[in-house]
Amino acid sequence: MARLASQAGIAAQVGYRRRPGRYGGKPAVVAENRLEQKFEAAAPDQVWVTDITYIKTHEGWLSLCVVIDLFSRRVVGWSAQSRMTTDLALQALLMAVWRRKPAGRVMMVHSDQGSQLTSREWQTFLRQHNLEPSMSRRGNCHDNAVAESFFQLLKRERIRRQT
Repeated sequence: MARLASQAGIAAQVGYRRRPGRYGGKPAVVAENRLEQKFEAAAPDQVWVTDITYIKTHEGWLSLCVVIDLFSRRVVGWSAQSRMTTDLALQALLMAVWRRKPAGRVMMVHSDQGSQLTSREWQTFLRQHNLEPSMSRRGNCHDNAVAESFFQLLKRERIRRQT
């Protein structure tokens, strides 16, 4: 087979070439990375981190968004829906604002660059509630390690029931 393919000039295609210029360019920056992997806060309600994950259930996939206070590492707001929309993230942040009532002071909310967390509605909500946005660099999971660690523990201990 190899001899016949060689004689006919047929070769296997190994991968695809990227088209030049299609994936290049500078990524859009909605908010600066103000947290810069400093995962400590001196007092409650200074820095919150948020992220979204999928959880497999018997009825299908469930999207879960949490807001975690960096000082106590407690979940201060959460929301779960069947679809991953901006409303999912806004409901979690609204719960956190309603429960903690961070009135009068500027507080940082750190997230990744998911489409739900870069939307105009999200940015407007942050401005209206005196919350300062901070976003991870693109493709760097370590910038949002607190939320990722929480999801890993949640899935291991509560969903897969492994300790």
